[in-house]
Amino acid sequence: MAVIQSDGCPLFVETTGPERAPVIMLSNSLGTTHEMWEPQMKLFARDHRVVRYDRRGHGRSGVAKGPYTMEMLGRDALAIMDALELQKVNWCGLSMGGMVGQWLGANAPERIERLVLANTHYYYPAKDFWNDRIRTVSEKGLAAIVGPNMERWFTRDFRENSPGAVARMSDIFVATPVEGYLACCAAVRDMDHREILGKITAPTLVIAGRHDQSTPVDAAEYIRSHIPGAALTLLDAAHISNIEQADDFTAEVLGFFNQPRR
Repeated sequence: MAVIQSDGCPLFVETTGPERAPVIMLSNSLGTTHEMWEPQMKLFARDHRVVRYDRRGHGRSGVAKGPYTMEMLGRDALAIMDALELQKVNWCGLSMGGMVGQWLGANAPERIERLVLANTHYYYPAKDFWNDRIRTVSEKGLAAIVGPNMERWFTRDFRENSPGAVARMSDIFVATPVEGYLACCAAVRDMDHREILGKITAPTLVIAGRHDQSTPVDAAEYIRSHIPGAALTLLDAAHISNIEQADDFTAEVLGFFNQPRR
């Protein structure tokens, strides 16, 4: 475990696995921490050095004044790579982590070996949803939206059959600092990756959940079709597919990362 500074903001970072192995860097969804990747850690860390971190405003990282931007969050990731002396990483980001991954793939292509963009989006033309969420959380806190959020994150079957997993994610969500959450909401609201997708040159796998309402399949298809050579796979999940379909998610990502280098 380490704390790495990025533009004055302390970022909590955890590394696991063989030190000289190829690197997988994981980036979380909005309102979660590095702990969301626990279902993947045993297999990911067997033959890879795994780097997990808490985004600014989340978990054990600092809460710098907002609003944040995708460029700011991307530069945080680069600061971690630099501090750990990582020339290249295999990036796996889910939801907001995939948004940061798109920025990195386009703006720091020399640092990305392969890119997994899971359950993510590239642009929200309608801003009212995010403005309403910012207003609600500002006035009432995260507990006011945790129920509807879990309904978007997981299918009904998963919520009924895996209540412990949903409870753990609910606890992580409501523990997120409100200021950090709101600053990240602004970054998602204002994101526009439409013009940069074509600049991504790293081999890219897009993962989508068939039942994902937050980042639907058509968004994933747009991303796939605008990144040269990208592939798309669908999982039988809602938004947090790495938890709902942990085994399939892990197999897809490792299969992609373990392909022979170009």
